[in-house]
Amino acid sequence: MKLVKSILSLFIVSALLLAGCSSTSSKNDGDKTADGKVKIRFATWDVGDDVKLQQGLIDKFNETHKNIKVVLEAYGSDYDTKITAGMGAKDAPDVMYMWNYPQYKDALEPLDSYIEKEGAEYKDNFYETLWNYNSADGKVLGLPVGYTTHVVYYNKALFDKAGVEYPKAGWTWEDLQETAKKLTNKDTKETGFAFSGKPDPYDFEMYLWGNNASYVDKDGKLKGNLDSKKSVEVFKMFQNMAKNGTAITTEGSGDTEMKSGKVAMFVYGAWGINPLKDAGIDYGVVELPKFKDGKSVSILSSSGISVSKDSKHKKEAFEFIKFWTSEEANKARIDFELPVLKSVVKSEQLEQDEIRSVFYSMLEKSDGYTPSSFIVDDWSQVSENLNLAFEEIFNPSTMMDPKEALSSVVE
Repeated sequence: MKLVKSILSLFIVSALLLAGCSSTSSKNDGDKTADGKVKIRFATWDVGDDVKLQQGLIDKFNETHKNIKVVLEAYGSDYDTKITAGMGAKDAPDVMYMWNYPQYKDALEPLDSYIEKEGAEYKDNFYETLWNYNSADGKVLGLPVGYTTHVVYYNKALFDKAGVEYPKAGWTWEDLQETAKKLTNKDTKETGFAFSGKPDPYDFEMYLWGNNASYVDKDGKLKGNLDSKKSVEVFKMFQNMAKNGTAITTEGSGDTEMKSGKVAMFVYGAWGINPLKDAGIDYGVVELPKFKDGKSVSILSSSGISVSKDSKHKKEAFEFIKFWTSEEANKARIDFELPVLKSVVKSEQLEQDEIRSVFYSMLEKSDGYTPSSFIVDDWSQVSENLNLAFEEIFNPSTMMDPKEALSSVVE
């Protein structure tokens, strides 16, 4: 399916490139509005209520900036296809949401000089960990907009029923396994822990980081890293939990199973906060466990906002993305995403919030790690190979030895 999408994108790009060669003047006509304002096209991947909120913020910006008019383009599920096509035709939106910087980096405007002009305090107000996820090749290519780290969600009702204490920060994977054992009840079909049987390779690397390992080294080399002793230990631990019945593998992350009241713990991002609450689950969250001699560290799912390298109005585009990442905008989106500004976290007292504070604690602990997807040139192929290996390791019908499965990826 990924290959089909790639071929389709290439076809679209090629077609638009040909069209662009003969219609340059028509594109230039769209740089200004009828009343002479600079028009900034802003592409979002969001849908529904998120778009309504975004349009409201854009209206506020337009009201206070007499020479600029921002026009929202909501691409939804077609986001990557339309962004790729626009970039290929040199007609990309001036401003766009961004996450896959390694793929799009050549079409994005480096923002280091713009940020520097704002002063050190401006950049320092963003959490340091976020910059690494909004950069590529040593250049900042987007201002952070939202993020989530991963934490362990736990069902308080199941803990209370089993008479087990709630987990606390500083716990270990040995603690989690022992806790999962106590919470597993075959008679009631309750299980202590759930994890994806088909984990996203991007997400799963955080467990290796916690055990002082990674998929690749700084040069992108898999051999000796992905198949290292420390890496194999991580995969064996998860596999053994599934084998001994203290954990189940799921199609998703485990949120569906927790909603059913049959799973005591699972790992997830901030996306679970409102759905679990709406489902009536009395839950808590806690930092990820540590490995022996390791750390509690999380991968980030981070979104940013970028400027097209081909934009004819980069100054105005940066003016808008400054607004989009301002305190006002952070506060307006607080029910949709975790704020990225330290000043907002302080003013809204999020560090005192029983749930959200844990995501910020994990953010601080996770600084300095670079996902392999930012290092490996052909991450899509590596990711596909990892998916196959994960299937062999965690599928109940195969349960292949992790060392053997991972060795096939590096060779």
